[in-house]
Amino acid sequence: MEKVVDLLVIGAGAAGMSAALFAKLNGLDVLLCEKTDQVGGTSATSGGTIWAPGSHLSAKAGVPDDIEQARIFLKAVVAGRGGESLREAFLQSSPQMIRDLDEKTSVKLNACLAHPDYVKNQPGEAFGGRALAPAEFDGSLLGKDFRHVRPPRPEFMGLGGMMVNRNELTSLLNPFSSASNFITTLKVVLPYFLSRLRFNRGTRLVMGNALVGSLFYNLKQKQVPVWFNAPLQTLICEQGKVIGAKIMTEKGPITIKARQGVVLATGGIGWNSKIRQQLFPQGLTQDSLAPVSNTADGLTQAMHIGAKLDPSVDSSVLYFPCSIHTHKNGYKAIWPHIILDRAKPGVIAVNPDGQRFVNEADSYHDFCMAQIKSNVGKNKIVSYLICDHTAIEKYGLGFVLPGAKKLNYFLQEKYLFSAPTLQALAEKTGINPKGLTQTIQRFNHLVDKGEDSDFAKGSGVMNRFNGDAEIQPNPCLGKLQQPPFYALPVIPMDCASSAGLAGDEFGRVLDDQQQVIPGLFACGNDLSSIFKGTYPGPGTTLGPGMVFAWRIAQFAAGKLNQTTSSSNQQLNPPQSLAQEYKSA
Repeated sequence: MEKVVDLLVIGAGAAGMSAALFAKLNGLDVLLCEKTDQVGGTSATSGGTIWAPGSHLSAKAGVPDDIEQARIFLKAVVAGRGGESLREAFLQSSPQMIRDLDEKTSVKLNACLAHPDYVKNQPGEAFGGRALAPAEFDGSLLGKDFRHVRPPRPEFMGLGGMMVNRNELTSLLNPFSSASNFITTLKVVLPYFLSRLRFNRGTRLVMGNALVGSLFYNLKQKQVPVWFNAPLQTLICEQGKVIGAKIMTEKGPITIKARQGVVLATGGIGWNSKIRQQLFPQGLTQDSLAPVSNTADGLTQAMHIGAKLDPSVDSSVLYFPCSIHTHKNGYKAIWPHIILDRAKPGVIAVNPDGQRFVNEADSYHDFCMAQIKSNVGKNKIVSYLICDHTAIEKYGLGFVLPGAKKLNYFLQEKYLFSAPTLQALAEKTGINPKGLTQTIQRFNHLVDKGEDSDFAKGSGVMNRFNGDAEIQPNPCLGKLQQPPFYALPVIPMDCASSAGLAGDEFGRVLDDQQQVIPGLFACGNDLSSIFKGTYPGPGTTLGPGMVFAWRIAQFAAGKLNQTTSSSNQQLNPPQSLAQEYKSA
């Protein structure tokens, strides 16, 4: 069987769906193929924030963002790691991508009034306006196709299927403490129970689920065909040009010819053990936060035809520090420590030697990079969040929510550990007792001074934003002195890959000689990060993923000028890995 379209998009995460949607808006005949029976990929389980400098939405919200300031910020953050031409293409196209999304679709985003960039104290950094958050989406608009939207991880849905925004959490945890809390709780819970009369989970979608649900709805409205359970088998080449792909379907393999090319958006490295072993650091867990269906299909098939795998300079991985609670049935519930606890007063992080190694309030990725550096040469990369009873009661710690909800249960499950003294806590967890005791004595001394002269916790805008505004002069500093004391093991886990296929300003995939492979495009995590292993701000995977999806669609429709220039800043991949896939 054979089918012919203008553009074939493989992978239905936010980047893939955006590429298909923008292609349709440009008048192209497009087909979207998804390996599983659900859209969303990693995007569906994410916060859904899009890092998009200079948008009209930021100006409309009263927090205008300036492209030149974003350019200055990126120059400071990425520095000499390369990739300038791709970042410039991103900056130039970001405002128009957002405008097209806002004016030509029903996908709605809101400029965040307060969502600071992640790398602190840099020229051009933004406090608000640069990050855009998806508006709530009513999943019931999808009707029976709502089942095709990948849900968030179960541990992040209340009452068996209810999504909650961060700013609603306090109200839901304390519904009877005030009238406003009670009203907020009713507004969230009542619609949830009504939706469960028709659907297997709540249809009020927020964060990444709202983004992918809305994109999927627009694809349906514009009659873009989406094939489910249709994984990529092979790319089809003719005289050095990719002219289509073989797709496996429930009816057997089908050859799809694509006049303008094939777009790879299959989610990056994910669970591919071969690439993980080659590019990821020693001691990193083999588990991933990506869906288990993400096995680098786009990367491996592209490398089969000579595409270049491009590791990022600092790290081929983007990380969350995570704690894991393994249920009796074997399910691993994972808590990413993103914003709720690390920055708070009375919480510090130590390595097995009992030593602090990082500003605990820095971004999750930078926290993990420091964690890895602190564990070089060890078989397992692990550190511990340490706090006292005052802190865990007020702020929570991982699955233990503010108010110390279910604290005893998680202690019994050995998810975290408790002891009346620091010495006993260290002996229970395997932390060096002397190191831990001296570290906390030192930290408490710094709290008295009001300044963390060791690691500068609370020194940046994002630090303070995620701290406790009631605590002054430093909203991130508080003593650890009220027993019992608690320790929670955390490990770095990959939330996305920074390494990917080398590409040019139009998302065209490059080969080992830096030449364009005609007819082959990549976006999302299949395209190497334009930030070269750094993590500048919230949404710095979704932002470039959707912008390059827009650029690919514009290019395929003949609306972007071609250029003979290509990035000469890309790194050579490990030759053994590239050669292995070519010869396989």
